[in-house]
Amino acid sequence: MLLMNALELHKLRDWLIDGARSTSGSAQMVSHLCESLVQAGLPLWRVGIFVRTLHPDIIGRNFIWRPDAEVTMGTTSFEVLDSPEYLNSPLAIVFGEGREVRCRIDDPESKRFPFLDDMREEGVTDYIALPMIQSDGSVHASSWTTKQPGGFTDDQLSGLRSLISPLARLIEVTRLQRTASVLLDTYVGNRAGERILGGQIRRGHAETMHAAIWLSDLRGFTALSDRLPAETVVDILNNYFDCQVAAIAARGGEVLKFMGDGLLAVFPIAEQPGDTEDVCTHVLAAARESRASVEAMHFPVGETIERFRFGVALHVGKVLYGNIGGGSRLDFTCIGPAVNLAARLEKIAGRLHRTVVASTAFMRACDDGWDDLGEFPIAGFSKAERVYGLLDEVAVPA
Repeated sequence: MLLMNALELHKLRDWLIDGARSTSGSAQMVSHLCESLVQAGLPLWRVGIFVRTLHPDIIGRNFIWRPDAEVTMGTTSFEVLDSPEYLNSPLAIVFGEGREVRCRIDDPESKRFPFLDDMREEGVTDYIALPMIQSDGSVHASSWTTKQPGGFTDDQLSGLRSLISPLARLIEVTRLQRTASVLLDTYVGNRAGERILGGQIRRGHAETMHAAIWLSDLRGFTALSDRLPAETVVDILNNYFDCQVAAIAARGGEVLKFMGDGLLAVFPIAEQPGDTEDVCTHVLAAARESRASVEAMHFPVGETIERFRFGVALHVGKVLYGNIGGGSRLDFTCIGPAVNLAARLEKIAGRLHRTVVASTAFMRACDDGWDDLGEFPIAGFSKAERVYGLLDEVAVPA
């Protein structure tokens, strides 16, 4: 049996307490921790770190270490909580009760956990799952295995347990930083989130940005909301926004705001020659993809199938991008005449029964099959605006 090196263990605790600053990223930290433990006399085989997170799509992240291999990282969906694999695992006890679970593989009791059958086939002799309880009371988990004959010694387990608290503190800091970033990305967008985390949080702190502007809404939404249950309307909106958000994000755009059934997005444009044309070409491709997705969208309501149409106005110009609000309640958004014009054009699209319309500025940047729909007075603007629709689109009343 190997003995734990007390000095190396002490250094490892100090390293965790100091923030593991010699490593960059969680995977590298887990790798260094496990390799250092092996050098200190703990013959590890497989180590898992399981961290719950605050995210709309996933419940947590996991990091799996094995000797002489890169740490693998993965995410876990909410559905796993109802799976037999999880419910019949030691981790369910750790997360549910906040207590450790140890299983010697040769103990008949270990057979109640199917996961340990795989470990047994690999030659594992001992398994222990340890909770990592953070300052807010949330429970996260770690699992540690060895192939050492006879399993872990008491000395080795004592050394391992002594690292859990500093490891939990370090993971908590990392988790909070990542949570802040994910939530800002989710609610205000990636670029806005980066600016906010970077300290751009004062009211009035804004910058001018050249961008293509996307403003859309769902046709007939008011009538839809009036005759359908609220829960059904929410499901429809989520499906409808899915038809646009993926197409926008895939082409460099950022959704800034959902306003009922409305969506405001921007596609930043650099000042290099040709950038405006390239960006607007991508925007138009996103509009066409979204149009097809919404047309294919259907939703069963009672004995009928609802079909949907939407309208999107495309414009390009200067916007003011930054913090606007009252008191301590701020919104990171964009404003300016260009945004106002896009909003007016979207209403004209509805009147003309068109899905995609564009301003003169956008049409000139992306001259790809436009139909001149005429010149229209724009409320609040001194000059009328010529509006263009796609040639491959037929006007269909909503």
